[in-house]
Amino acid sequence: MESLAGYVYKAASEGRVLTLAALLLNHSEAETRYLLSYVTQLGGQRSTPLIIAARNGHDKVVRLLLDHYKVDTEQTGTVRFDGYVIDGATALWCAAGAGHFEVVRLLVSHHANVNHTTITNSTPLRAACFDGRLDIVRYLVDHNADISITNKYNNTCLMIAAYKGHTDVVKFLLEQGAEPNAKAHCGATALHFAAEAGHLEIVKELVHCQAAMVVNGHGMTPLKVAAESCKGDVVELLLAHADCDARSRIEALELLGASFANDRENYDIHKTYQYLHMSMMERYRDHENIIAKELLPPIEAYGARSECRTLEDLEAIRVDRDALHMEGLMIRERILGSDNIDVSHPIIYRGAVYADNMEFEQCIKLWLHALRLRQKGNRNTHKDLLRFAQVFSQMIHLKEQVLAAAVEQVLGCSVLEIQRSMARVGAASDSELPQAMDNYESNIFTFLYLVCISTKTTCSEEERARINKHIYNLIQLDPRSREGSSLLHLAISSTTPVDDFHTNDVCSFPNAQVTKLLLDCGARVNAIDLEGNTPLHVIVQYNRPISDFLTLHAIIISLVEAGAHTDMTNKQKKTPLDKSTTGVSEILLKTQMKMSLKCLAARAVRQHQITYRNQIPKTLEEFVEFH
Repeated sequence: MESLAGYVYKAASEGRVLTLAALLLNHSEAETRYLLSYVTQLGGQRSTPLIIAARNGHDKVVRLLLDHYKVDTEQTGTVRFDGYVIDGATALWCAAGAGHFEVVRLLVSHHANVNHTTITNSTPLRAACFDGRLDIVRYLVDHNADISITNKYNNTCLMIAAYKGHTDVVKFLLEQGAEPNAKAHCGATALHFAAEAGHLEIVKELVHCQAAMVVNGHGMTPLKVAAESCKGDVVELLLAHADCDARSRIEALELLGASFANDRENYDIHKTYQYLHMSMMERYRDHENIIAKELLPPIEAYGARSECRTLEDLEAIRVDRDALHMEGLMIRERILGSDNIDVSHPIIYRGAVYADNMEFEQCIKLWLHALRLRQKGNRNTHKDLLRFAQVFSQMIHLKEQVLAAAVEQVLGCSVLEIQRSMARVGAASDSELPQAMDNYESNIFTFLYLVCISTKTTCSEEERARINKHIYNLIQLDPRSREGSSLLHLAISSTTPVDDFHTNDVCSFPNAQVTKLLLDCGARVNAIDLEGNTPLHVIVQYNRPISDFLTLHAIIISLVEAGAHTDMTNKQKKTPLDKSTTGVSEILLKTQMKMSLKCLAARAVRQHQITYRNQIPKTLEEFVEFH
């Protein structure tokens, strides 16, 4: 019956109504009900014949299923739309979201629930608003669709239509009494969404309907949102808003100019100067009541500069692009606040431009500032840390000097990020866990790249001590990969991934220098992974023993000298010698093996199955078990 259900699903999916009718012929009512309610999993979707037919717009199939077989219109499934996975979607939701008006009409005429929500509380009306289908929106509202139902983020149909730029849908919803000042959980209104996306006509409609200039959860008004995202025409429209006072006007013009200075998509240095000049004129409009700037203390990353205070200061840097870029970054941090999520992106972009121009020192200063801002806001910084490993590697490859102080600062931030990502993994829900684990592992690998880079960096004794302290601190946290590999396991494994953007020019594994440094900083030489393998078990399986003999030799010697047990067994009861895959590693291991009397005694106890539990100290019990 399951294979037949697959054919039924395929016919419904492809709109082959006659084939579908033939497949369903001469079956009992129970069998037909089974076939038409069977959920097929395919391509990340879980759907019934009705849902897939509605999703694909096959109105004849939908009509057959509804008229002849009385299929339940409230069946739910999981479908994909524009890269989103929608759980709990009905046939009506799918038809509305995909823009199939005739299917929508059929389902509604067969009493489909127009307000049936998905798992995230999205309605068919919301799906139609997302797609901008005014005909479907109008039809659903005419058939009692509730325009006030919000999704799980408290986001309204009006908000999604405003963000997607569907002016006709926005007008219709406002005519139907949609609340223009409703707030999503993030504090944003429809005006915020339209302003951010730069939909001028929609902004006009919302303002006409008394949309208020309120702040969202990040302290941003729609005016600031438009300025931050370089939407000049929207800013100029909103400057005339009733709620816009003189200080708000000035900040909006400053923020708009500052954003044009460091936005990859909208870079325009002439507009930067134009809007900064306008804002300065506004500050000095009334000479008896000058609106002075409240400046931040000078920040080293911005060249320890101070913002321009007067028109003369600004005119002095008119043709100095570098100065205007830094002016823009200072203004953004002052107006948005250092804890704003959007402050760091232009700082990172400007740093990348410096790196492209081989001005690495300025790049690193900016990126360190951005990294500290992001860590201060407790945000994921795995990409930021990797970016440092990449630029340091590029510098080493180009024989540019890498300052030990910079590596040390990034290592310190890396330890903090791994500590936080360990906590995030521990607190993650089932759906969040894979991404949290990916970020956590990425941070561990990046830390190893940074350690590798530190071995190629010229350091004073004091700088080396500070670097080693960070390595020691992380070793004490004992971070592990998915396979239970410790930092030491990863440092000596050829399977440890190396980022391929500059990093692999400098870093490779197994790495003898990193191994030695980790051991010197307290790494446990006999740590075991989930399979019970020690680092020694891993390195003896290295498959390049001839071409990379020196690495293999140095690592085995380092491990043995640090106290690696050459006779320690893994979960398959294999010693490192048993796991050797080449004659070279076997010979190296045998020449280094120094069997202690303690080890020989432990092996004898295991070999002769002598009872030892509760006969010897607990620490010795563990020791015997490893042999």
